[in-house]
Formats: sequence, structure tokens, C-alpha cells
Amino acid sequence: MRILFVHQNFPGQFKFLVPALVKLGHEAVAFTMQKQAPAEWQGVRLVAYQPTRGTSPTVHPWVSDIETKVIRGELAFRAALRLKQQGFIPDVIVAHPGWGESLFLKDVWPQARLGIYCEFFYHSTGADVDFDPEFKPEDAGDICRLRLKNVNNLLHFEIADAGISPTHWQASTFPEPFRSKITVVHDGIDTVAVAPNPAANLTLNKALTLTRADEIITFVNRNLEPYRGYHIFMRALPELLKRRPNARVLIVGADGVSYGAQPPAGSKWKDIFLDEVKDRLDLSRVHFLGHIPYQHFILLLQLSAVHVYLTYPFVLSWSLLEAMSVGCAIVASSTQPLHEAINHNETGRLVDFFAPQALVDQVCELLDSPAERIRLGANAREFARKQYDLQSVCLPRQIAWVQSLAA
Repeated sequence: MRILFVHQNFPGQFKFLVPALVKLGHEAVAFTMQKQAPAEWQGVRLVAYQPTRGTSPTVHPWVSDIETKVIRGELAFRAALRLKQQGFIPDVIVAHPGWGESLFLKDVWPQARLGIYCEFFYHSTGADVDFDPEFKPEDAGDICRLRLKNVNNLLHFEIADAGISPTHWQASTFPEPFRSKITVVHDGIDTVAVAPNPAANLTLNKALTLTRADEIITFVNRNLEPYRGYHIFMRALPELLKRRPNARVLIVGADGVSYGAQPPAGSKWKDIFLDEVKDRLDLSRVHFLGHIPYQHFILLLQLSAVHVYLTYPFVLSWSLLEAMSVGCAIVASSTQPLHEAINHNETGRLVDFFAPQALVDQVCELLDSPAERIRLGANAREFARKQYDLQSVCLPRQIAWVQSLAA
């Protein structure tokens, strides 16, 4: 087959799938917006493009999102025309549609089969938006803006032949009739590389060396923000550290925003919730690590005595499944995305998202019970291997999905 991949930050979620298809003999080209993209990546020809304009400053704010996507869609459309003139005719297009680049590709290659990565469909109720009463929309019109954010999704439903989604809950957010076209296959976790390591150790600031003998509590976000429960975790810390005088807390995440609302002007969510509790914390035992290299992130999980993962009803983080693959004892929020991976008291412990005291109690209970941590961690790893292993489960299913598109 000839396959065109489309992802703003290629390879993104396709980083394992694309090389596997190339090894099978398929020809692959990828569209990307990376500024310094190489001409080729693992046998894939890369076609890069950059926007020449931004969103109009006077456009109605409710439609600024779709205007941005149309701008990027046009860029990909023009790049596709040039590629077609060079003789490239794809059998299959696999796209992450989230930024709009795949909107007009079927107008260039109407015979190509289009499969889209279905990450999330927006809802004003019953998912992330109305979940946390502490952060209510300031403008009643935000509900209207949110409906219009789905225009990009709805336009893709008319042209896409199939979808793929990493979790059943994420697929369930999409409406019928397109939901029936979605196949659920996770991106995959390399459970061989992401595995327990009893000999793991990590040195912080060239001074403090931590090992499995230390009482380490881990918390990981891409950015430290309410969507991933940072505020709840910070509010639990004073009591947690008081009850565990030897514990150290390792917090991974930058101080920007990945999802949800921006903090008040001139501030950061990280600082807002740290300031709320810092007078009651022993800050010498709380380590903010920012973004860290992937190998250090896995090492951190291998050191963890208890890993905490909290999230709104939203996209499930890879880090949760990687923590399971490492064999962490996990305390997580009892929100819909977690119910696919964490069975309470089998592969981890679930607590109410809004209950910092329950979070403290569960973490302390596990810290007091090494045998229970070992049991939960072993169950979590076995579940990850059976459900999310890259080589034996996810990659074969992804390849089959692409081949079924062509068929």
C-alpha cells in the first residue's frame, strides 16, 4: 500500500505503527508542521509545511477554533496537490484530525480510504467541562464555543471511512452513527522496556540518591493543572507528609497548560496551589522535577512506592499505563477513563476525585503494607501486558485496522 500519515507533530500516536508498516513493505509519506523536520524518518518521507497566517484578530471568538483548523487544512490541501503532481496517490490516509490538516485531503484523493484517530468529542455536560465545580466557566457563552469546537469532528465524520480510538471510554464520547465506525486499539506500551527494576536508583541535584528502599510517592502530569488533579494532590500533601515523616514526593510536570482554562493573568496553576499549602509542607521532601527525559521518567516510576494518578473525565494519560507496566502500586481517581484500567483493589485503588482525605488514607494504607503494594503492582503489570502490550496486542491490531481500511 501507499499510505499517507497526517499528524501536526508527527509521528505522535503513530510512532510505533508507521515503522512497522514500512518494515512490512508499505510506502509511507507523512505530513507534519514541525519547523525543522528531516527529509526522512525511519523510511518515511516527511512533507513539512508552515502556516503563513494566523487567526484573524477580528473573527468571532466562537469560530476562531475552526478558522485555525481551516488555515491548517488549506496548507495540507496545497501540499497534497503538489504531492499528487509528483505522482503520489495514497491508497490509505491515516490522520489525527485534531488540528484540521485532514479536512480537505479527500478532495485531492477521493478514492483514498481515510481513517482518523478519534481522541475526544467535546460535551458540555457529562465529561470534563462541568466536572469540577471549582472552575465554572466565566462566560455562559462558553457552551456555545464548545459546540462549535466539534465542527471539525463533524466535518470529518462525513469523509472518514473509519476511526481508531485508544480507549473504549474515549470512543464512547463520539456520537452515532460514527461511533460504530470506531475500532478501539490503544497506541501500545512497550512492556518489555517499561518494566520493574529492583535495582533502580536516581540522584537528584547531584546530591540526593534515592533507591527502592526509600518511601517515594510519585505524581506525573504533562503540565501541573486542575484537569489532571494537581490541585487535589497538593491539598492532600500536608496531611500525607505529616503522617509519613520519611516520605519524599516526586512531582513531574511543567508549569504551563495542556487542557482547560488558563490561570489568572500573570500566574501559574503550579504556583497557585503550591502557595495554598506551602506553609504546611516540609518542602525539603517535595521535589518538583519539571519535564524530564523519558528514561528518567521510567526510572522514577521504577522507584515509586505509590503512584498517584488523578484526572477529569478526559483522555487517559499514557503515564498511567506506563506506571501499570512498571508494576507500580497505584491510587487513582474513580473517574470514567480509569475504570477500564484500574479495577479497585485488583490493579490499584480508586478514590473519589474530590476527596483529598480519602487519597491520603489510601496512600498511607499502601505504604504500611508492602505485601499489598507488591500484589497490586503485579496485577497492574499483568493487566498492562495482556491489554496494552505493544508487540503482542496493540501493534498487530493497529496494522490489521490499516489493512482493513484498504480492503
